[in-house]
Amino acid sequence: MKRTLYILLAVLLLAVLVLLIARPRWYLNLTKRVEISPETGAALVEKYECRKCHIVGGQGALYAPNLDKSITYLTNEALTTWLADPRAMRPNTPMPNFHLSDSEIQAILLYLKANP
Repeated sequence: MKRTLYILLAVLLLAVLVLLIARPRWYLNLTKRVEISPETGAALVEKYECRKCHIVGGQGALYAPNLDKSITYLTNEALTTWLADPRAMRPNTPMPNFHLSDSEIQAILLYLKANP
């Protein structure tokens, strides 16, 4: 009986660790859901400090691509992939994976498209 309880607790702990470390897409969509609007996208750009590396809305640094220009020539699919998992687009990219939910990505893209 005790052994079964320990095994159950170990499995539960492992599941929690996987959710906290690996953060699967469904988990992000469940826990980080936001309103999809340009205003929310603007707040997320500030929250994740995108302007520390990118130019967004004419402001920021140019350590990384200018997002004002990128929004005009990259497809929506490419931008979504960059935001969802930067290393899926370029394995050696210095861009961190912010583990954005789908709604966060859509809100950021709406903001970028609203402010070319």
